[in-house]
Amino acid sequence: MEMDDKRNGTNAVDPTATPAAVSVDIYDQVYHLRGTDAEYIGRLAALVDTKMRAVAAHGSTVDSLRVAVLAALNIADELLALRVRYDTLAGSVDRTEGNMRSRAGTLAGMLDEVLEDRRAG
Repeated sequence: MEMDDKRNGTNAVDPTATPAAVSVDIYDQVYHLRGTDAEYIGRLAALVDTKMRAVAAHGSTVDSLRVAVLAALNIADELLALRVRYDTLAGSVDRTEGNMRSRAGTLAGMLDEVLEDRRAG
């Protein structure tokens, strides 16, 4: 995604993307972005705008840079919490899968014994 911030002339470019132009409004500033999925970029911008407005509503600062940093910290906190939750769930799935494989192996062994007994008897 390429971000073209007309206020200070900075660009951040992803060379692997085939960009399409999208204009978004974040905290009363218009940003002209480029990316492969305009709808997704709009959703990201809406999320950032919502977080910034929530931070501003709960604080006394009017400095947009400070609001942006605090919003970024809130988003980072949510990301890390979700990563911990994902890792916990992934570990649980791995343990469950291992348990199921072990039980399947035990059941296969028991079935082999029963079939062997029937063949012998």
